[in-house]
Amino acid sequence: MRIMLACSAGMSTSIVVGKMKEVAKAQGKDYTIWAVDQGEIENELGKFDVLLLGPQVRHILKKVNRIVDGAAPVAVIEPHAYGTCDGAAVLKQAEDLVANNG
Repeated sequence: MRIMLACSAGMSTSIVVGKMKEVAKAQGKDYTIWAVDQGEIENELGKFDVLLLGPQVRHILKKVNRIVDGAAPVAVIEPHAYGTCDGAAVLKQAEDLVANNG
């Protein structure tokens, strides 16, 4: 699975990505997980299976949904999981989105 996070170029998102990678590896899952600045979403179209937005950019959700246009599920990361850098919870959110979208 290819999981992309988008934010406002913050350090927190890179920490969340690192935690998600640790959890995925521990679970034996070969996922590609990365983060980009919100302005790069259009350039990444077709490269991700799910897109999670950092809570600090939740205001762009409608715009991002128009850009992605159903090619992949898009959601805002649950704020508590994001704030506590809970890689397991964010990974599960991504997996659930993909499972419920397919």
